[in-house]
Amino acid sequence: MSEAADFARLMRELKDRGGLSYGVLARRLHTSTSTLHRYCSGEALPAQFAVVDRFARACGASAAEAVDLHRAWLLADARRRAGATAPTPEPAPEAVPVPAVAAETTVPVVGPAPAAGTEPVVRPSWYRRRAAVVAAAGLAAGAVAVALLAVTGPDRGTPQAGAGAGAGAGAGTGTRGSGWGSASAEATPSVPGAAPGATPTDPAAGTAQPPAPSGEPATVPAPASAPPPMPAPLKAAVRSHVWAAGCDHAYLAERGPGSVPPPPVQADAPAWATAQRAVHAGSQIVEVTLHGTGGGAVVLEGLEVRVGARRTPPAWNVYQMSQGCGGGLTPAVFSVNLDAPRPLARPVAGNDAGNRLPAPAFPMRVSADEPVALRVEAVTTGCDCDWSLDLRWTSPAGSGTLRVDDGGRPLRTSAATGRPVYGYALEQGRWAR
Repeated sequence: MSEAADFARLMRELKDRGGLSYGVLARRLHTSTSTLHRYCSGEALPAQFAVVDRFARACGASAAEAVDLHRAWLLADARRRAGATAPTPEPAPEAVPVPAVAAETTVPVVGPAPAAGTEPVVRPSWYRRRAAVVAAAGLAAGAVAVALLAVTGPDRGTPQAGAGAGAGAGAGTGTRGSGWGSASAEATPSVPGAAPGATPTDPAAGTAQPPAPSGEPATVPAPASAPPPMPAPLKAAVRSHVWAAGCDHAYLAERGPGSVPPPPVQADAPAWATAQRAVHAGSQIVEVTLHGTGGGAVVLEGLEVRVGARRTPPAWNVYQMSQGCGGGLTPAVFSVNLDAPRPLARPVAGNDAGNRLPAPAFPMRVSADEPVALRVEAVTTGCDCDWSLDLRWTSPAGSGTLRVDDGGRPLRTSAATGRPVYGYALEQGRWAR
């Protein structure tokens, strides 16, 4: 049975046992009856974790049943995104003999970026009308605390004794993971016991080679190649177009309102934004689902923010994706202020209908059977920023850093202070201020 089919089966079992109709459940989940029916039949998968959590609560699921449902959703969601982004294999190029040349190694160097100032945010009148509803949805960023508590268990935040001991041993080796954009440390081969500038020795004889006779070129043995870096024992599925409460978000686009199509649903946001060459306006929510690839657990030690560039925000138009949202979930998140000289990922607690969601905290444990979902929101009021995240991990085999970005490109979030703001008027079928 596929991950999506297993998730749909669990939803049907909970619904049948709870005895609630599709209409009642749909109102509690802030969705349509037909959409909920597609979830339960396996034709579609919820894009937001909040929908899964509300469904489990509405059906009276036990703690163990909620854990099973959350784990099934994370696995199915990761499988769906992995299948949608899987690259098409290319035929191997025909081998052509070429003369041997000396190898070159290029190391990129990134310098520090200057800090940017901040300005107050100005909202149009139609935006203020929905402020009370949107405030209930929340725009904080970070790890979904319900996912961390339900999927990982109450003892997930503490590394196992075996994992901790192995991690300490591996960290001392200097081996680093080769995740997105991560680097590897390699040692320069040397001759034991040889003084600087000494004649290279023959590995077999262990003695210095005699100089070559006059008129003959000297032969120097090639240095032994260093072992390749160890691959990171993690897989990360990244969603960079996550909307608050599944409906509230804004984009900056250079095009005028007459040439911009209507706002999409959240699932179609990446294609819509790419077609309009749009940039996240003011804030950006990023969700990262992590799975272990080996048999043991991996300890997530911390999250670091890297700002690669700061530019003056472009003088483009702001397009709001919705003029009102339902729901009252404020996820527990990691919040990032991109305007700070050294941005940090700060844990922030959440709230769901009066129930406090604890702020996420490192260390965390992740394995192939126990995924972890992290939710990060970056906010800026003063710069057009390129940024990424570095996730530090440790395993019994070694340690390293996993780069989290937008498919090999930096994440990009731009301030939108003072820019014209447009909302889509459904009754008129056009964008209006």
